[in-house]
Parts: sequence; C-alpha cells; structure tokens
Amino acid sequence: MLIDTHAHIHQDVYDSDRDEVMARAVEAGVTKIIAIGVDDNDSKLAIDLANSHDSVWATVGLHPHDAKLSQKTLEAIKDLATNPKVVAIGECGLDYYYEHSPKRDQIKAFQAQIDIAQAVDKPLVFHVREAFDDFFRVLENYKGVRGVVHCFTGDEATLNKVLDQGFYVGYNGIMTFTKYQYQLAAAKACPLDRMLLETDCPYLTPAPHRGQCNEPAHTKIIAEFLANLRGESAEELSVATTKNAEALFGLL
Repeated sequence: MLIDTHAHIHQDVYDSDRDEVMARAVEAGVTKIIAIGVDDNDSKLAIDLANSHDSVWATVGLHPHDAKLSQKTLEAIKDLATNPKVVAIGECGLDYYYEHSPKRDQIKAFQAQIDIAQAVDKPLVFHVREAFDDFFRVLENYKGVRGVVHCFTGDEATLNKVLDQGFYVGYNGIMTFTKYQYQLAAAKACPLDRMLLETDCPYLTPAPHRGQCNEPAHTKIIAEFLANLRGESAEELSVATTKNAEALFGLL
C-alpha cells in the first residue's frame, strides 16, 4: 500500500481522464491521495474532489508564488481549513528561486498560514526553494509546528536541520533523474521513519516516463527507486512511508 502525499490531481489537466488515472493508481497499489491546494479557488477544487472520493483528502493553502494575493485569499483559506477532509495547510512557504511574489509578501503569507494551521491543529505542507535560511528564521517564532518539507532536494546538512525541527521529508520523481549526488546522499541518509512519498503530479514525472504527464500511480516507481538507492526492500519502504503519512495527516 502506498500514499501519494502531494498531488494536483484535481487540476484541469486531468479532467478528460481522471477516472482512468485514479484507477491506474489503485492498480499500482496507491490507495490514498492527498490533493494539494495552492490558492483559495484551487483549494476548493481539491476539497470537492476529496468529498467525492473516499481515497482522496485535501489541503488548503496559498503557494509562495501567489503570496502577493490579497488578505481576502488567506481569509478564504482559513474558512476552508475546517473542512473535515482537509488534513493540512499548504502548500505554503518560501520560493526565492523564482520570486514571483516579493520576499516580504511570501514571509507574511507563510506566517499567516502557520497561524491558521495552529488554530485548527493541522500540519503544514512546506514549499521551500533556495530559502531555507528565512524558512528556519520564521519558524523560530513558533512552537509545536508539524509538517512536511515537500519536494526536498537539499543536502545532508539541510536535511538534518529539517529533521531537528521534527518535520517529515517528501521525496518525489526528481530523485530518479537528478544529476546531483548530494541529493541522492541526503535521500539515503534520511531516517525511514521521517520519509514521505509524493508525485507532485502533473509535474516532475519520474524516469523512465520523463516528458509524459505525471500521475499518482508513479508513486510506486519512486518507492522502488528509493528502496534500491537505500538498500531496502520496496515493501519495507512502502509500509514505513504509508505509516508516516497516516500519522502526520491523520488519515483513517
């Protein structure tokens, strides 16, 4: 059994074949999917999909790319956060690689979403790219924050800082095609009881399917790659990461 902890399966790219995509996920052993919201409207779509499928849950959040959006957007996310099928806040965080929104706006939106998560007692899904210094600096002002750093591609030193915060670490298809040995070394070093699997579909399609639309079924490919990299059985890794996801997100 596998869980895709980060998917955008509710987005319109899947409107023509979503049922087939979800059927392939089940065939691959992916029995649970978390649909990730990136703004208020997208979060509503994630909730709608979760409400119509027992195997799907949702998150609600404002992506750092769109952090410059109005306070009204964050208020809408706060209202959505209490939905019973919402298991986390995010994806939220800081992205200084693209900086589509000013850093100041990103930090304010990030702080607001941590506040929401703590108010509703739910974990966070963090997006952090070339911004770990400010990410950790923001967290210094909070206690008891739970969550996962999604799409982790950092080195072992950064991994250890993430682990010191008590967070889980999300790995996806990037590991199957990265050219950076430090990323693979960190994936090998991550404790099994802190790892989560994700696809980030429709993005980041793993090898050997590069160039195709990603989908939750490919969680199996990622699990098998990581197990081989780490010298573990795919079954051992699958069981552990599923247990981790159920614990963090409270999945029944």
